Amino acid sequence: MTLNEIFPSLLKSSALHIVLAIGLVISVSFEDDTPDVLQVTLNQEKAIEAISVDQKAVEQRIKELKNNDVSKKRKEEQRIKNLEKRANEARKKRQAEARRIKKLEQQRQAKEREKKKAEAATKKAKAKQKIEQNKAAKAKANKEKAEKAAKAAAKKRKKEEKALADAQKARKQKEVEEKRKAEAARQKALEEQLLQEQLAQEQAVRAKAKQQQVLTEVEKYKAMIMARIAQNFLKDEKMKGKQCRLNIRLAFNGLVTKAISLGGDKLVCEAALRSIRMADTLPVSKDRAVFEQLKNINFTFKPDF
Repeated sequence: MTLNEIFPSLLKSSALHIVLAIGLVISVSFEDDTPDVLQVTLNQEKAIEAISVDQKAVEQRIKELKNNDVSKKRKEEQRIKNLEKRANEARKKRQAEARRIKKLEQQRQAKEREKKKAEAATKKAKAKQKIEQNKAAKAKANKEKAEKAAKAAAKKRKKEEKALADAQKARKQKEVEEKRKAEAARQKALEEQLLQEQLAQEQAVRAKAKQQQVLTEVEKYKAMIMARIAQNFLKDEKMKGKQCRLNIRLAFNGLVTKAISLGGDKLVCEAALRSIRMADTLPVSKDRAVFEQLKNINFTFKPDF
């Protein structure tokens, strides 16, 4: 039972005892200690008779009345004592009830404190449990994440190792193929070099023979050119033992396009140049190789005596 439920009952009980006590006090305060005198109205005839009443009877009656008053007073006192006793008992009962209520309230408050303490402990335990659960969940998530990352790393490493192995294999195959191609190319180049060397040797032999032939032909045509110049050359005794270096440029048909002196005796050079101009054309070979050697020639002209 709570304080709110007990307090109205306690209030009603206290009010009832207070009302009884007030009534008792009022009745005691206003009660006259002197007993009421019996008033008797007598007529004249009866008054005469009363005189003859036994005085003892009157005194006995008065005594009875006094005894009754004393008895009533004692009863009233006893009633008051009983009321006081009941009031004291009610007060003690109220005090005991108040103590009981206070004790119950203290017990209730203690229970409330214990309940709150238990609730706080439960809340704290739940919070701690939640923290532990969160930690466990986080640790589990981190573990799963780490395992996932490790698997992904292992898979990636495996893939990279495979790619590296494939690359190494491809590189080795490429190196082998390149070596094979290089060796084939080297062999081919060697064969071609040998062939070129053979061709070069053959060409050199042919060129040498041709060159020899060309040189022979060039020398022949040089001699023919010198003979043509000598045909028109006007000799002078002053030229005896002297010479002139000449440069002559010829067209494909032997036409002299240019003739100059490169140094030597002046009389010989002038006479040689006049002779060339008089000749107009000089002997040339139809052979292209020979003509290439004759189209721009330098030679030394020395008159014969």
